[in-house]
Amino acid sequence: MKRKKTEHSPRKRGGKKKQIGRELLADAILRIFQQTPKAIYNYRQIGKLLEMEAQAGRLEVMETLSLLAEERLLIEPEPGRFRYNSLGTVAEGAFQRRSNGKNSFLPEDGGEPVFVAERNSRHAMDGDRVRVQLFARRKGATPEAEVVDVLESRESAFVGKLRIARGVAFLITEDKTLSNDIFIPREMLNGGKNNDKAVVRIVEWPENAKNPLGEVIDILGVAGRNDTEMHAILVEYGLPYAYPRKVEEAAESVSDVITPEDIAAREDFRAVTTFTIDPHDAKDFDDALSLRRTPDGNWEVGVHIADVTHYVKPGSLLDREAYERATSVYLVDRTVPMLPERLSNQLCSLRPGEEKLCFSVIFELNDAAGIRSSRIARTVIRSDRRFTYEEAQAIIETGEGSFRDELLTLNRLAQQLRKERFEKGAIDFDRYEVKFEIDAEGKPLRVYFKEAKEANKLIEEFMLLANRTVAEYVGKPAGGRRKKTFVYRIHETPNPEKLGNFATFIRRFGYKLKTDGSKSEITRSINQLLDSARGKPEENLIETLAVRSMQKARYSTENIGHYGLAFGHYAHFTSPIRRYPDMMVHRLLERYLAGGASVPKEKCEEQCDHCSAREQLAANAERASIKYKQVEFMSDRVGQIFDGVISGVTEWGLYVELNENKCEGLVPVRDLDDDFYEFDEKNYSLIGRRRKRTYRLGDAVTIKVLHANLERKQLDFTLAE
Repeated sequence: MKRKKTEHSPRKRGGKKKQIGRELLADAILRIFQQTPKAIYNYRQIGKLLEMEAQAGRLEVMETLSLLAEERLLIEPEPGRFRYNSLGTVAEGAFQRRSNGKNSFLPEDGGEPVFVAERNSRHAMDGDRVRVQLFARRKGATPEAEVVDVLESRESAFVGKLRIARGVAFLITEDKTLSNDIFIPREMLNGGKNNDKAVVRIVEWPENAKNPLGEVIDILGVAGRNDTEMHAILVEYGLPYAYPRKVEEAAESVSDVITPEDIAAREDFRAVTTFTIDPHDAKDFDDALSLRRTPDGNWEVGVHIADVTHYVKPGSLLDREAYERATSVYLVDRTVPMLPERLSNQLCSLRPGEEKLCFSVIFELNDAAGIRSSRIARTVIRSDRRFTYEEAQAIIETGEGSFRDELLTLNRLAQQLRKERFEKGAIDFDRYEVKFEIDAEGKPLRVYFKEAKEANKLIEEFMLLANRTVAEYVGKPAGGRRKKTFVYRIHETPNPEKLGNFATFIRRFGYKLKTDGSKSEITRSINQLLDSARGKPEENLIETLAVRSMQKARYSTENIGHYGLAFGHYAHFTSPIRRYPDMMVHRLLERYLAGGASVPKEKCEEQCDHCSAREQLAANAERASIKYKQVEFMSDRVGQIFDGVISGVTEWGLYVELNENKCEGLVPVRDLDDDFYEFDEKNYSLIGRRRKRTYRLGDAVTIKVLHANLERKQLDFTLAE
């Protein structure tokens, strides 16, 4: 038996090698047919293309062609001649372009992404709606597709540096979706000069050309200047950085007169103590609180929100612009408002001492913050004082200052509301914000962390209460009436797999997390975890991963509740100056309060999807501006050593967040030269193949700053040990 086994062993190994060779040859042959799907080849032509013209090679090609024909991947229209079987499925969807060549087709029916090689892309651009031919594929192979038609081209603008030399001009792109530089004819430079940062649109991409042709549509300025770079970030994410002149003119033409008829149609709160509390640099005050005693000894709290829709009429130029933007964008050093400043900072802003029109939710609460009643009304107010959060916090802490009694009462009521909310299962994500102190030129001088204190939480609780109340008014109609279409802010339950992975990860820090049981049991466990990690070195990492294990909140007409807040009904009502969904909610409330019929659901859902997508783009741009300032701040610290924690692990390296300032950089895997490191995705780690040294998410490390690349917004670190 031993002899027999020995004799057969080499043949087995050789057979396996032969099989692997056949698989590779089949893939190579399919590539040829996929590149020219209408061409017909015989085995000699294929052998020549593959440089397999010897007799043995041709026989191998002939056998493989026959096998591919048997699998119906090739068709044999006449003996010995083959062509590609392109009678696979035709599908439509979105094209996703990537600068690394890993383009994808995203089917409209929500199926899995399909790889599209650059040679099969027909130069479709990121976001284009396309029709593709899905290639027939071998078992176990990656699915592929070829773009056969671009159905809808998405208007795209690219930002980068102009390079002009010897009469030839190119835009050196910084875009993650385009690896090719854009050729710009001299007559299309529109005044652009060498090294200018410019915005370019592609006007043509000839079929056989490597580079697209573009036209300069705007000059952002000299690269490296703060305004130039902030505008470049906005362009990168498809966000506007200026208002069209016609929109500015439309804003200037809006009347600021509040007529006696306007006031007569509203509840008058001008004599009731009212004030705003906002960040110190805010100019758009879109919410105010009023407080007074009721005759029976309860508290009447008014949440007053700027009545933006009184000034911005549906379908107007201002409304169309606001919808397209959908949100204000908050970069490190500026706000790019959804509405022109004439509206956001003047007409609609609830500035002290000025009569302002509002949409309000008025509550009657007892001393224990129990809600006795509530109503929604159009109002007119006059704010008595504009507080910054710092000013209000000082009064809360010392008990001294103007409107101390009102502030202390509202704070006490807010704390009781907050306590009740968490008892009902809300998650206590109480994270700090990374902020920069910058000079007049935008250069970051200092990094600091902003934490929410009682004054912030006071405003938060009453805004949450108002948002929940308007959602319940429409979503829980009294008297058995039918529900009407509404815009909800929804947050789905966590993905069980992500939550399970998170629970596995935190065990190495000695923490436990319940991942099954009732919703309240799971949220209570999450809160206990966050509370236990507070003040520990791993606090920020655990909070970051906890957030990542959650779904993203979004807008929808389908109400499924808000998991994170533990609300069955929730909407965005309190920030119409900076969020278009709040304007939608105001208009729907006005309609339904007047007894109007429900609006069509499909159109409303389409608007919800648009607003959710724009919100995500704005958040990405905000993160990019923070990253840029972090890199700029660290550019003066190249060569210095810092302690940090591994905040991300990928196949290309380790991301490390510095303890001192929360700046994040990359230690490339190529710099881990003491071993060959392999990525263990499940355990968030890189493991050395020989020595088994392991770098895990959450590990403490010491690094040296190697490079600060502003153009790529990237910090390069090396391990200092």
